[in-house]
Amino acid sequence: MLSTFHGLETAKRGLSTQQAGLHTTGHNISNANTEGYSRQRTNMTASDGFPNAAFNRPGIPGQMGTGVEANDVQRVREAFLDVQYRAENNDHGYWDAKHEALYKMEDVMNEPTDDGLTNTMDEFWNALQDLSSDPEDSGARSVVRQRGEALAETFNYKSDSLEQIQSDFGNELSVNEDDINSILYRLDAVNTQIAEVEPHGDLPNDLYDQRDLLVDELSGHINISVERNESGGNAKDSAEGAYTIHMVDNDGEETGIELIDGENLDYNQIALEYADDEAVDAQNPPVTGVSFTNEALVNTDYDTAELTNADGESREAMAIEDFFQSSGSLAAKIEAYGYAEGGAENPDLANVQGDFPEMMAKLDEMITTFAAEFNEVHESGWSLAEINDGEKANDGDGIAFFTFADGANAAQNVRVSDAVRDSTDNIAASAAAEDGEAAEEAFAGDGSNALALANVKDAELDFDGDTTDVQSFYQGVIGEMAVKTNEAERMKDNTGSLLESVKQNRDSVSSVSLDEEMTDMIQFQHAYNAASRSITAVDEMLDRIINQMGIVGR
Repeated sequence: MLSTFHGLETAKRGLSTQQAGLHTTGHNISNANTEGYSRQRTNMTASDGFPNAAFNRPGIPGQMGTGVEANDVQRVREAFLDVQYRAENNDHGYWDAKHEALYKMEDVMNEPTDDGLTNTMDEFWNALQDLSSDPEDSGARSVVRQRGEALAETFNYKSDSLEQIQSDFGNELSVNEDDINSILYRLDAVNTQIAEVEPHGDLPNDLYDQRDLLVDELSGHINISVERNESGGNAKDSAEGAYTIHMVDNDGEETGIELIDGENLDYNQIALEYADDEAVDAQNPPVTGVSFTNEALVNTDYDTAELTNADGESREAMAIEDFFQSSGSLAAKIEAYGYAEGGAENPDLANVQGDFPEMMAKLDEMITTFAAEFNEVHESGWSLAEINDGEKANDGDGIAFFTFADGANAAQNVRVSDAVRDSTDNIAASAAAEDGEAAEEAFAGDGSNALALANVKDAELDFDGDTTDVQSFYQGVIGEMAVKTNEAERMKDNTGSLLESVKQNRDSVSSVSLDEEMTDMIQFQHAYNAASRSITAVDEMLDRIINQMGIVGR
């Protein structure tokens, strides 16, 4: 027959198991607002029946239940939703960073507004047309000079502002690089803790949550895939193991770069490679590659260069065009800041690409082409000073209206020439050239060259192979920027909506529902009370047997 104390043991198991369920529920409720927390559940199973199958088993009707056991406390998490979330987070991270860069560029270009470059050029043309009507008027000449200086200063401001924002993005890249390396360091630390706990049969659920939160954050910066490595030892089947994290391209294929090695508990670090400052003669040298400091975790078919850091340690550098095969916020910020293809050893510095370098290059091309044409017309005409002297200045070459100070960027260094700034009499408003030939003489009341200068706005110019007038060229530049910004904003909103949708699906599985937890708490409480009442009943039975039976005849 069964032991007299069998009922006590069964009820005791019920007490301890329901108490474990209550503790888990309390932990869930306490972390209802904790970022990245996944709700946990106590897995309960019926304990082994009594007796076991054997020849000497007691003669009872059959196996009797022995109660319940709490096998483990497991978090509720759907791995497929994690993969979806990280893919969408990577896309959203790219387009969010892309939109931020283009939006800041739009703020600088500020078109169409009263302070924009288009309006400044229109005022310059209008001043020249006014001068053509009265070329001897000193007031009209002063206005032309002022409008010319305003035009040059607008180019200076636009280019300076773009370069400053580009520099800010360079600083942000450095911060982004440090953030990624910090995430990788912390991931390795949590991986190591998990690998130390799991072989003992425990499930470090809170460490799992910390690790997944870091992986989510990393996925916004770099496109990654996650592989699990079993811990071994006495690890439970539900143990999640250490993560190995690979950098993958936009098709999901591995690039050969391991960021986290879960098998050997090792991790990588990244470092952006820049062109030499002297080689590019620029405030913001372009990115030429991305290096990985842990050579043991680099095994790639992409072109890499052997580099040595300041400590003499070897590292691998992936060419920037190969790194762009993997999207994320880091790639978008590099694209905005500027980069040179060709690898870290032999970058193509003559063709620096990127949102800000390309916009500054277009401004340089615009002012260089425009100023060359404008100066050619201006130099062919006659100024009041030249008319009074009876000969052309500069040994017959004439006077330039715009000049460029020393510097790499034309838009930053364009100026009204010293001759025009010193005296408005040096503005060549008279004697427009005919058939490309400058007039041999001129008179003060002739404003034909001022009109020719105003007509430069409609002249067909060669902008690096594209033949158009200066205003149409600029409108094309602004239009292209607007299209890119709108596209980035649309993709940012779309990826944000998809990310939010996946997040809601994941939260519906993993997040804490206070209503559900309160229901569980009441359920566990009643089960605990029932187990307690069962112990009381068995206790009363034992009291009857021990204290009140077999006392007849005493």
